[in-house]
Amino acid sequence: MPFVVPRSPELPAATWGSYGMTTLAVVPLIWRRRAPVAVLAAIVLIGGVYKVALDGPGQPLPYAGLIAFYTVALQCAPRVRVAVGLATVAAVALSVGWKTGTARELLFTLFVSAAAYALGRLQYTRQAYTEAVEARAAELERANRIEAEQAAARERARIAREMHDILSHAVSIMIVQAEAGPVAVRRAPERAEAAFEAIAETGRDAMAQLRAMLGVLRTAEASPRSPQPGVAELRELLERVRASGPRVSYERTGSVRELPAALEATVHRVVQEALTNVVKHAGASAVDVRLEYGAESLTVTVTDDGRGPGGSSSGGHGLIGIRERAAAHGGTAQTGPGPDGRGYAVRVVLVTSPQEVGT
Repeated sequence: MPFVVPRSPELPAATWGSYGMTTLAVVPLIWRRRAPVAVLAAIVLIGGVYKVALDGPGQPLPYAGLIAFYTVALQCAPRVRVAVGLATVAAVALSVGWKTGTARELLFTLFVSAAAYALGRLQYTRQAYTEAVEARAAELERANRIEAEQAAARERARIAREMHDILSHAVSIMIVQAEAGPVAVRRAPERAEAAFEAIAETGRDAMAQLRAMLGVLRTAEASPRSPQPGVAELRELLERVRASGPRVSYERTGSVRELPAALEATVHRVVQEALTNVVKHAGASAVDVRLEYGAESLTVTVTDDGRGPGGSSSGGHGLIGIRERAAAHGGTAQTGPGPDGRGYAVRVVLVTSPQEVGT
């Protein structure tokens, strides 16, 4: 301002040295975030030199020092802040005592310095809160992404099990019927016609289920799934297996009741896969399917009189799928030799109580 508005004659003239020193007191602020304490010390030192050596019209306002003190409050550790605060109070007291020595100026300077410190701590709190919110949002996003990936993996596994069960069962029945067809044509033409009709019916059923599943996969928007086969559809499944050769018995014991749709679908798929292994590997003449309804569980047992573990244990992914389905309902699956070591048995225990299923 002295270069724009003339100063009073009794005041010292404006000099470039005075303004150079004033500017020098501001330059350290460039490094205030890297070394806040050193910058504050440099600004205080430059201000002291100015007062002692020049005391010209440069008017070194205290803003640079307040900004440096604010930065110390914002970035430094508690011990450093306490030490710098005590040193600042001492420096303010000496400066005021040397300059005017009035209580008014001392209180005003201390109040302004305390306000700068309080603003620094307030900004620290705001930054910490913002960082916490951002970290929480990032963590939530990661959790959602992981959950979505896990859900997609579970859905892929479910679809793989469904397609395996559908195709494996249908193809096994069709192969058995097709192999028996030529023999039946020569010996019993009426049985050959039934065999070919069973092949066609099995193929049509498999195609219908695959179309329904592929339709869900193609649909971009979420849509209700078509009902999955349940316990009621077991009789139709058993009839198709009977048509392929073995005698099939079916019994339900205990407190027979309606079960949740997902659990009934699991029962159907477990029986389907067990019968598929019987048709493909066991060479059995008789199969027994039993459902035992307990108070909080349902036990599914499929027993055959075939070649035993050596023949039917090669179920591949089928037995793995049975164990996965049982585990999904809090149950267990056991496979091994049948009664008296003859044939093969698949025993699956599924939890049916609402409390257990919910967990």
